[in-house]
Amino acid sequence: GIACRRGNQLAVDDVNARGGIKSMGGAKLKLLLGDSEAKEEVGRTETERLIKEGAVCITGPFLSGVAMAIATLCEARRVPFVIDIAAADVITQKGYKYTFRCFPTVSTFMKSMGFYLSQIVQEKKVSIKRIAVTNTGDLFGRVQGKAFVDFVKAKKLPFAAEIVEHIEYPLGVADLSAEIAKIKAVKPDILCPVARPGDAKLMIRELYKQRVELLGIISPGSPGWYEPEFIRDMGKLGEFVMDNVPWVNPIGNMYKEVNAKFSKLYPGKYLDTNSGYAYLGVLVIADALERAKSTKADDIIEALRKTYLKQDLMVGLSVAFDSKGDNVNADAAMIQILEGNVKVVLPQKAAEAKYVFPMPKQLWERGV
Repeated sequence: GIACRRGNQLAVDDVNARGGIKSMGGAKLKLLLGDSEAKEEVGRTETERLIKEGAVCITGPFLSGVAMAIATLCEARRVPFVIDIAAADVITQKGYKYTFRCFPTVSTFMKSMGFYLSQIVQEKKVSIKRIAVTNTGDLFGRVQGKAFVDFVKAKKLPFAAEIVEHIEYPLGVADLSAEIAKIKAVKPDILCPVARPGDAKLMIRELYKQRVELLGIISPGSPGWYEPEFIRDMGKLGEFVMDNVPWVNPIGNMYKEVNAKFSKLYPGKYLDTNSGYAYLGVLVIADALERAKSTKADDIIEALRKTYLKQDLMVGLSVAFDSKGDNVNADAAMIQILEGNVKVVLPQKAAEAKYVFPMPKQLWERGV
């Protein structure tokens, strides 16, 4: 939440520094803050409060369940809602008029995961036949985990593979020893976890403790693996983890400019999925307001439908919405932790480093 808010605020400040919404006489953006506390009912209540305080557009909220609750409310209140982060397909499958999403859908995640896994298998000439999947029990975790399991079972991977274990556990779990024991028993080639930072750390420590042998850890897409706290706390144990995520475009001019500002404001921090898409979401709103020349909801909605916002901040092309409100050009990259840093390793056109697979050392062999 903190990273998202920082990205939102930086975008607001940048738009205002460039003259605000020029078509409305240089009107300045103002960020009204709400906190869902990761609870759907609180997200709805906070959104109601923001609308009463005069918000002409809502953005956020990171969690798919909260996004669903906000989308339902915004439809009833006829207030535009631009989702910066939330992936569950169902959010935009209700026929809502007032909801738009910058972020990739779970379906998009699966397509990119399949593509990158295929490339890894071909280039490294390795055999991945046995896959274990874990996920948290919140809406995003359940949807993301099940989507990848279904993707593999439907034989959409271009190589023969099977799901040998699929484990779901509560968000905020305090112990994963039993779950990791089950994974060890089925001897998977790779582990594909959908995790948050807290359970990601629990999982790595338990894999280390129980000496679970793997070719690699490759997430189909989740925030647990790239958060600075995970990388800092795990050290060598976090090395070589891969994650299929909507990521910044490290070679993009917009990324370089915005990241420099972000890192100066917040020493030791950098733009990532959360702060990057939060920044982009505000830019989309500002662009729509500029073209709408109005704060009336229907004018903003009409402008959002016609959005074509060029950007090289995030991996993917210009932001443009389809009839459901999804960004047709949203995409994901494969990132990997290498020498304590997050690096884009695929696609090659955006790669900062060459990926390492299989892991050269098992967790317990790293001198920790």
